[in-house]
This record gives sequence, C-alpha cells and structure tokens, in this order.
Amino acid sequence: MKAAWLAGLVWLQRDPRGKWAGMALAAIVLALLPFALEASVGRTWVRIIDLALLYVMLALGLNIVVGFAGLLDLGYIAFYAVGAYIYALLASPHFGIHLPWWTLLPMGAVIAAFFGVVLGAPTLRLRGDYLAIVTLGFGEIIRIFLTNLNAPINITNGPQGVNMIDPVVIDGLSFAKVNTLMGVPFPGTHLYYYLFLLLAALVISVCIRLEDSRIGRAWAAIREDEIAAQAMGINTRNVKLLAFAMGASFGGIAGGLFSSLQGFVSPESFALWESITVLCMVVLGGMGHVAGVVLGAILLATLPELLRHTAGPVQQELFGKVILDPESLRMLLFGLALILVMLLRPAGLWPSPTRRRELTSARAPGTV
Repeated sequence: MKAAWLAGLVWLQRDPRGKWAGMALAAIVLALLPFALEASVGRTWVRIIDLALLYVMLALGLNIVVGFAGLLDLGYIAFYAVGAYIYALLASPHFGIHLPWWTLLPMGAVIAAFFGVVLGAPTLRLRGDYLAIVTLGFGEIIRIFLTNLNAPINITNGPQGVNMIDPVVIDGLSFAKVNTLMGVPFPGTHLYYYLFLLLAALVISVCIRLEDSRIGRAWAAIREDEIAAQAMGINTRNVKLLAFAMGASFGGIAGGLFSSLQGFVSPESFALWESITVLCMVVLGGMGHVAGVVLGAILLATLPELLRHTAGPVQQELFGKVILDPESLRMLLFGLALILVMLLRPAGLWPSPTRRRELTSARAPGTV
C-alpha cells in the first residue's frame, strides 16, 4: 500500500497532467461530499463537517502562534469570541444594525488582530509556563467580560447571549433556507459548507506562503532560539506581535462564520475547554506543519461525534443493553486515543520533516 502511494506521488510529480487530474478529482469529491453525507448518514453530519472546517481555520491560526513562533497560547478562543460577537452585535436586532457579512468578517479579523497585539505586547518577555498562564487568564477575562457586559448598559446581553443573527446572504441567496440552483435543492448547511471550504482553502494557502516567507523563517528562528535570533538582527518584538495578530485574525474570521452558522452566540461557547481542544488539534496533527494541523482539526472535530453516535449502538449489539452513558464513554475513548497517539507518535500524526528529524536525532543513542 505504501509503495503504491509513493508511486502515485512520483507519477503526479513527473506528469503535470496527472497532477491537474488529481486536483480535479479532489475538487469533485469535495463538491459532492455534503450530498453523499446527507444521503448516507443524514444532514447532521454535513453540519458537523461545517464545524470541522471552522476548527481547521482556528487550528491554523493557533498554529502560527504555537507551531511557527513557538509561543504557548491557552487563551486563543478569546479571539474566536471577539469575532463571533462583532458579527452577532452588528448583524442582529440587538442594536438594530444589520451590516452585510462581507464587511463584518474583515472587521472581526481586524479587531481580533488588535486584541492579539493587546495580548502580545505585555507578554513579550514571558516564555513557557508563564506565557501559558497569562494567555489563559486573558481568555477567561474575555469570557467573563462577555458574560457581565449587560449592565448598566446592555452591550453583550450577558449570559443570555445574542440570537436572531443574520445568515450569510449572497446576491439575494440566503444561507438560512433551502435554495434551488439549476433544479438542485441546496440546504443552508450545504451552502455554508462551500463557503467554509473556500475560506479554509484560502487560510491554508496563506499559511503555506507564510511558512516559506521571510517572516516564517523569523518565527522559526525565534522558536528554536530567541536569543540567537535577536543576535542575528531579528526584531523579536515585532515578529512576536505579528504572530499574535495574524493568528488572532484567523480566529476572528472563524468566529464571525460561527455566529452566522449558529444564529446564536453566548459566552458559554467560548470556555477554556475550547482553547484546549484547538491546542490538541495542533499538537496531535503536528505542530508547525500545515497539512498535519488540518488533519488534526478534522479528526478531533469529527471523532467525538462519531463516538457519540456509535458508542450506544455498539454496546447494545455486544451486551444487549447500554452499560455506560455514550456521552461519558465517548470522552473516555477520546482521551485514551489522545494518550496513545502522544505515546506512539510524539511529533503528531503528520509532523513536519524538520520536527521528525529533530525527534529522531534526540532519540538516537549517543546523542545529547
């Protein structure tokens, strides 16, 4: 199987037509995926894939901070919350303002980037555990502010959240209802899937370009040895702030899309557990490797839901009754899977070649 896979890669590299044919085949599969899922396992799984694409954008944004620059951030979900609430407050009856989605997404990205700089500026001298504690506190501060900014002036509607958020509308085509295009019905979940897929592909391309750019090499230098990077003339302050701002902007975009998809947001959607989940996606997939992070995000977004839907029927089939609550069992199996992966694949499921070489040399006998 491995030999066939390698042979296929060589063929794609040698034959440009084969490369374009492979890309066309992948595009067709991705285009038909929501219809195949709806026909086989139901429309619920189309929505799960929509959320998985949002997590892909979130994980890629955190990967800039953690994977590229080596800065541990446990409050990343705060930028997700900022983007979500910017969209919710300015596209709902809460303030009576209904701005179009194509203005709110860039606005959310810019404001989230500003908050990223606000977080990064006072933490420039912190590293490791101290940086993690400060970013964790920042994430909780944002959530508490969103919960309590309903008095004396009601800004966020407090713990009740904001509802009746406007969906995405493109040329009169509302994503909140079923639309018929060329005789084919497209539910809103399908339309959101195509929009999220397009934006996720754009984020992936930006991350790939950043990784190979001068800025990406500066981030890598800071990650490996900040003192040496500074001695070589890298402005570590500006480069770190740029990492926080770039990562936060992707979180802001994902937050705005989340508001539009759900039609409702509340502070409980942005708890600490969400930050930990996104961090697990980056670590599990392979820190610093764009393809690995995408894989980790998709797996961790879909695996718990798969366990939720299968844990009960499997117990019923094996024991004739449900012994353990599927909700508890799925989290137990989910945690066990994470432990096994970290023990067997410490660099992640799909690590970057550089990180794989580093871990191999560190484990080799006779190395220091």
